Amino acid sequence: MIEGVAFKQLSTQADDRGFFRELIRVTDGFFTEGFGQLSHSLVHHGIVKAWHAHTRQTQWTYVVCGTLKVVLHDTRPESPTFHETMEFLVGENQAESVYMFPPYVAHGYMCVNGPAHVLYVTSGTYDLSDEVRLPYNDKSIGYDWTKAISIR
Repeated sequence: MIEGVAFKQLSTQADDRGFFRELIRVTDGFFTEGFGQLSHSLVHHGIVKAWHAHTRQTQWTYVVCGTLKVVLHDTRPESPTFHETMEFLVGENQAESVYMFPPYVAHGYMCVNGPAHVLYVTSGTYDLSDEVRLPYNDKSIGYDWTKAISIR
């Protein structure tokens, strides 16, 4: 687990009409950085979006439909988990959850069942000066997006 990354397990209330699922509350302990912007992304099956990080913003992410293989990499030299990488699946056929990661944690994902609709909240609004972009095959991270999914 990377220092500062958190998951919120979600509860679903379902009946014959469908379901209701609450994602984030202002009172959630992992939402202390607050609301800046809500965004929606569509990702087609097999697509990799990597690597991206923020210098100031925290991000909370929820997969509405489809399944993503998410990979996070800690680029913070002062962090006890510096240079650690973690991977997990979110979305369909996974435990319902929202995941959060802090600034300078690089993130990327591959759509393994799609298309996937992804909602994410950031603690600030879009600001190009907050963006850090790295190529999907960045040697300092060393992650192979072509390897088979090893998560069970």
